[in-house]
Amino acid sequence: MSINLSTLETKGKPKPPRIVVYGAGGIGKTTLAASAPSPVFIQAEDGLGDIKAARMPLATTYQDVKDGIIALHDQPHDYKTVVIDSLDWLEPLINKHTCQENGWSSIEDPGYGKGQVAALGWWRDYINCLNYLRDTKLMTIIQIAHYQIKRFDAPDTEPYDRYGIKLHKAAAALVQEHSDAVLFANYRVATTQSDAGFNKKITRAIGSGERVIHTNERPQHMAKNRYGMPDQLPMSWEAIAEHVPFYQPQSADVVVAA
Repeated sequence: MSINLSTLETKGKPKPPRIVVYGAGGIGKTTLAASAPSPVFIQAEDGLGDIKAARMPLATTYQDVKDGIIALHDQPHDYKTVVIDSLDWLEPLINKHTCQENGWSSIEDPGYGKGQVAALGWWRDYINCLNYLRDTKLMTIIQIAHYQIKRFDAPDTEPYDRYGIKLHKAAAALVQEHSDAVLFANYRVATTQSDAGFNKKITRAIGSGERVIHTNERPQHMAKNRYGMPDQLPMSWEAIAEHVPFYQPQSADVVVAA
């Protein structure tokens, strides 16, 4: 390949975002995704309920999920956003597919951790399909997930618990790496102390039910974004889109962070 250095570009054209939204069940992750531009849902779980949004039949295999992505690439349509609902229900489909490909009865058959390493190959296949859809059809990618609380072993502090995506740690790391934003949805919580007598204090959590999106990593949760978002946003699609260059009128002149 011949390269002419005088023709190199200094500005990148913004691409549609790849967003993961994770949080507690019932907090409104699906409703948030349904507010994105012209969404279509690929369902690994039946979580849409009465929400009015285009949806594919409930996937029962990994191939069903992949076929949905392929259909969005190969067939004409007006959808602008594909929503995967949800990652933690997709995981057993990928594990089952891995077992079928290898003749295993369980993902643990090959020995501790080896099955999950093999499953990563299909996670990469899934991510590559989404990236291809995004690059060729300019579709926004939204992946929904629930949370789990896991022990975090930091090299410079004592271990502590934190919120993260409800996936095997290797799959979670891969999904996070290939996302432009990983957003943690939670309720705003404060604490108060009261006197319990005998020089003892009781700490209670209080909250108004206000929902917020955390956009940057903190000790208590995993999050990230490449768009310079403030640490917290209201839980609405408009609040997210306001910070994404692809959705801005001047997007052609914006440099997107790598």
